[in-house]
Amino acid sequence: MLLIPCPWCGPRDEAEFRYGGQAHVPYPQDPGALTDEEWAYYLFFRDNPKGPFAERWNHAAGCRRWFNLTRDTATNEIRPGTAAGDGGTR
Repeated sequence: MLLIPCPWCGPRDEAEFRYGGQAHVPYPQDPGALTDEEWAYYLFFRDNPKGPFAERWNHAAGCRRWFNLTRDTATNEIRPGTAAGDGGTR
């Protein structure tokens, strides 16, 4: 099990959280102008690195807030994050 550090509630068991995918994926500026292929790329294509990866998490069983953190996908080492929208992970 992972021990995920919520910026507001402190470290909690991963069962309290919901994974929100890759962090820092910008929403299209003009969504109406996108082709079906461009929409598919925006919705479904994400990075899948081996190593540090910026992720979004929601503390569903706690404060219910969204935040970003960096998790190493090879070792599951987690670096504390920031509130979603606060300029990214640290």
